[in-house]
Amino acid sequence: MTDPTQIKKGLAGVVADYTAISKVNPETNSLLYRGYPVQELAATQPFEAVAYLLWNGELPDATQLAELRAAERANRALPDDVKAAIDLVPVDAHPMDEVRTALSLYGARDLAGIGSVLDASGTPAENLDRSIRLFAVLPAIVAYGQRRRRGEDLVEPREDLDYAANFLWMTFGEEADDVVVDAFNRSMILYAEHSFNASTFTARVVTSTLSDLYSAVVAAVGALKGPLHGGANEAVLHVFDEIGSADNVAPWLDEALASKRKIMGFGHRVYKRGDSRVPTMKAALDSLVAHYDRPDVAALYDALESEFVSRKGIYPNLDYPSGPAYQLIGFDTPTFTPLFVAARVTGWTAHIMEQLSANALIRPLSAYSGPDERHIDGYVPDTAAIDIAERPEEAAG
Repeated sequence: MTDPTQIKKGLAGVVADYTAISKVNPETNSLLYRGYPVQELAATQPFEAVAYLLWNGELPDATQLAELRAAERANRALPDDVKAAIDLVPVDAHPMDEVRTALSLYGARDLAGIGSVLDASGTPAENLDRSIRLFAVLPAIVAYGQRRRRGEDLVEPREDLDYAANFLWMTFGEEADDVVVDAFNRSMILYAEHSFNASTFTARVVTSTLSDLYSAVVAAVGALKGPLHGGANEAVLHVFDEIGSADNVAPWLDEALASKRKIMGFGHRVYKRGDSRVPTMKAALDSLVAHYDRPDVAALYDALESEFVSRKGIYPNLDYPSGPAYQLIGFDTPTFTPLFVAARVTGWTAHIMEQLSANALIRPLSAYSGPDERHIDGYVPDTAAIDIAERPEEAAG
């Protein structure tokens, strides 16, 4: 019988495997991508360089970055049939359903002609190419999703803009100011990777069966949709909308805590002294508050953070500053989690390739807690079948 003390609900504290992609350094409380503190990467690098780092282990030199940018820009356009598939999704469905559908079709197109599932897992070179194509096309998928919900047409990509600027161009149909591009670029980097989180682990589980990269990413999208994971940044804005202004924080929080409501945007299983990504994202939010002259947003943010931390001792996570930042940029609240997908696809695909490099099928055990063996009244067993089951060597003969 399984010792119940060995069962870790939610796999809390369980070390499932090795990874060289990211970790939280407990000494500095910093999230590291391939050894680099994420706040340093966000302050100095374009998102394309961070994607290269996650996939290859080192930051690119000028030539390598130029080659990646050329490949990314060549694959930005939304294929006509993928656009048609998005159009089939009800406009009032959640945008994550659009993303999941679009990526499933995109993967089917890319894998067309591969006759056997035994060949679908791909070579390292093939999977890197697939990763770059997903990285490139996701802004078009996310941007078109928001535009069609607003009754607007698709905006074609521009090859003269870098990743972040082009993403904003495709979403809003106009060039964004530098401060907005910088804040958005930083957010993408901060969301790109975070070790064995729920969606990444989902991708690795699927990959461990030797399924293809696209199937693993689609499964990860399903995991990210949940409000306890990627949907949390969307939930933060719903909280802000409920509260309305800084003056309403205390009474709103009184009622929320009395009803034992979970306050999204606070707390993290990994961080006990606060999410290391928050200061960088908060600085980006502050720059947007100044750019758009919205001190009311900062006042509400600061009041809720101060009140919640003083009462519960629980600090904000990345979703807390990113939600209002995305709202100020102009993204609709339901688009927030698809933005997370566009960033995290770099981390997911890095983990998929790492899983394949030293694969073992992920298949944990479980402790059974149901009824003991029991039988159907009047059932007469097939003795011949029982005999065969007890003598498999005779059945094989």
